[in-house]
Amino acid sequence: MKCCINPQCPNPDNPDNTVYCQSCGVPIPDLLRGRFRMIKLLGQGGFGRTYLAEDIDKLNEKCVVKQFVPMMQGTAGLQKALELFEREARQLQQLGQHPQIPALSAYFSENNQLYLIQQYIEGETLDKILQKQGVWTEQQVKELLTSLLPVLKFIHQQKVIHRDLKPDNIMRRGNGEYVLIDFGVAKDLSATVVYTQIGTRVGSHGYASREQMQGGEAYAASDLYSLGVTCFYLLTKISPLELWLDDGYSWTTNWQKYVKQNLSPQLKKVLDQLLKKDIGDRYSSADQALQDLQIPSTLQPTPSPQVSWENPTLVATLTGHSIWVTSVAFSPDSRTLASGSKDKTIKLWDVQSQQEIATLAVHSNDFTSVAFSPDGRTLASGSRDKTIKLWDVHSQREIATFNGHSTWVTSVAFSPDGRTLASGSGENTIKLWNVQSQWEITTLTGHSKFVTSVAFSPDGRTLASGSFDSTIKLWDVQSQEKIATLTGHSDVLYSVAFSPDGRTLASGSADKTIKLWDVQSHRQIATLTGHSWYVYSVAFSPDGRTLASVNHNMIKLWDVQHQRQIATFTDHSKDVYSVAFSPDGKTLASGSKNTIKLWEAR
Repeated sequence: MKCCINPQCPNPDNPDNTVYCQSCGVPIPDLLRGRFRMIKLLGQGGFGRTYLAEDIDKLNEKCVVKQFVPMMQGTAGLQKALELFEREARQLQQLGQHPQIPALSAYFSENNQLYLIQQYIEGETLDKILQKQGVWTEQQVKELLTSLLPVLKFIHQQKVIHRDLKPDNIMRRGNGEYVLIDFGVAKDLSATVVYTQIGTRVGSHGYASREQMQGGEAYAASDLYSLGVTCFYLLTKISPLELWLDDGYSWTTNWQKYVKQNLSPQLKKVLDQLLKKDIGDRYSSADQALQDLQIPSTLQPTPSPQVSWENPTLVATLTGHSIWVTSVAFSPDSRTLASGSKDKTIKLWDVQSQQEIATLAVHSNDFTSVAFSPDGRTLASGSRDKTIKLWDVHSQREIATFNGHSTWVTSVAFSPDGRTLASGSGENTIKLWNVQSQWEITTLTGHSKFVTSVAFSPDGRTLASGSFDSTIKLWDVQSQEKIATLTGHSDVLYSVAFSPDGRTLASGSADKTIKLWDVQSHRQIATLTGHSWYVYSVAFSPDGRTLASVNHNMIKLWDVQHQRQIATFTDHSKDVYSVAFSPDGKTLASGSKNTIKLWEAR
């Protein structure tokens, strides 16, 4: 499709290769600003039109184009509309780094029209979901609150309020994450928040608070009221506008009578507080609502039973790859194992039944690394074809391809919150990627040779990288600055891994040793010797007591505290390239030529 951008065109959608619009006769530009290919009209409102487009500078990535075409008459109304449109651009620029807020790509004028380009969110609005699926359960509403309250906390900390929070302005992505959209009426709290002229008040009747609609005043508590009304609508499918037209804001004092399902006292308390008519009786911050949402646990968690890896048992040999298995990774629930191979495929295995679940084969070259996201829904894979791919684990479909490295990708790792992906490459660099927007965040430079391995610390604040230059570098993830360079190995670094408490880093090298490092002081703690060949991979057990290392056809296990070897086994007939413990600590996986072996502790 090709789309006409004449704001008065009654039917802007046209077939491809159309030169003049079939509806209005106006010439259709191939690209807006030489970069954006307009595809179709998404909608139109009082301030203009919204289009779906492709950004050719980002490999035809989809984006949203907002065209400023105000319909109101008079200088004052036009000026207010222009002000709100420009404000949306400013707000998105300020807030768009949050993964649950669309990012701003561009803001410019062309042919006497203003345009705002923002990230396209793949998903559906809550109103559409409600119409398709019916009223929501209490659990769904709790998940919504748990997801969106931190977003409101973030924007309020930036001195911004949304002012038009409603089901049409909240989207749910395919992965279940909620995104807050449409900041066109957002207001900076550092500026005046009172409007006195008729026609300048903004917000949606039924969803906007009394102080916002009657006095033109907006506060953080005003957004919280709108969130409460949104939850009420999802639980009942009753229009708050109709209730407002009948009873004004009085309906909020009796909101529970409209809910047909039994709600827990906890959710009733939270919604009751969100829906208070008077702002002084309402939550004043998102943190207060989040605190009331937390369910205090009176039960102590059952400690995981300690296991011994001194005499592991071989329980299975998984076959199916046709050549070397270069990477293995367990899902967070320990039920699924992923393996990447030089045969250009990824295989997913059921750990309990030891059967193959699926084969993923899309990369054009062999795989170097696989990693599960912390929620287990996504698998990342790095390849010698210079790309990183994200896969939906449930459907086994490709979600996205990250392009940006100029040579092969050597290692991939998710941050503990799942929002950032790190990738090491043969171009001596590490790239950080925003998983949701699928954009490159930054490139970390400093290594003089191939980066072979990357790993996040358990708190997500530090990234470690190993390289062919025989060094380890520690990076501050937030500032993207180098913290330290660890030296001591005399040959290539193949693998780095953090202990579960984040205090210790292990490294495996072609110098046939493993070194343990104190992360805080950056000092070497110990050198473990005993391998007769390159140490290709190291991994900590979930309790941090055991370290696994592999070389040639040998797997060694080490007592971390006492820095002594506790087990050696050589059941593989060829070189072992990768090793991983399951998150439950019960299973160890090792990848070699054509095979993966599973081991269990005693």
